[in-house]
Amino acid sequence: MATNVRIIPVLDVRQGVVVHGVAGQRADYRPIKSVLTPSTAPREVAHAFRTHLGVTELYLADLDALAGQPPAVDLYRSLHADGARLLVDAGLRRARDVDALMTVDNLAIVAALETLDSPAALRQMVHALGERLLFSLDLKEGVPLSGTNAWGVDPWTIVQKVLDLGVRRLILLDLSRVGVGQGTGTEELCRRLSRTATGVEVIAGGGVRDKTDLEVLAHAGVHAVLLASALHNGRITRQDIRY
Repeated sequence: MATNVRIIPVLDVRQGVVVHGVAGQRADYRPIKSVLTPSTAPREVAHAFRTHLGVTELYLADLDALAGQPPAVDLYRSLHADGARLLVDAGLRRARDVDALMTVDNLAIVAALETLDSPAALRQMVHALGERLLFSLDLKEGVPLSGTNAWGVDPWTIVQKVLDLGVRRLILLDLSRVGVGQGTGTEELCRRLSRTATGVEVIAGGGVRDKTDLEVLAHAGVHAVLLASALHNGRITRQDIRY
């Protein structure tokens, strides 16, 4: 029986290869090994998600763009042409960084705490993108991961700030949990957000091990879950997925 949360497979892409994210240590990421496909090419992995899992909504972390390079808009377009519905984190820093991404049809754009310059930049992005924008509350071992002190150090205070700015789609992600199979660690924060902010889409990710973790997140009010390792190792299968 499928769990009552939406599954969004993750593509961590570096230099045209899908890699396995582990604890946010990006220099150590290596090409994926998957029960779904022998390929590490993004289009082939996306095709495997569609064929084996019936899923077309994908989260793409453009690791090269996160490191300061231009976003891989040609890749986004090719995946879109193949039928994928993309949420893309391309390391947005300033409001003008969304311009290149807005040229890709139906792209949902992630503004992440890790790279954003300021709340002012997020305000401008909300104005420009509306519902196409998601905010990612990036944590590391429960501590907000930001290069500026403009956001504060308390996760819930940051959540309140972004809601006040008009954000209605939030990702809660502890990077220290990614790929290590210890659960997301954000369950209580997800529960508080879902109970406090009606009409807000809550997405969790990082460290989901199996269907039991999906059920815990569903009970916490989460609408969707970002997944990679548990799909590639076969612990979560088509039977566990809600459409």
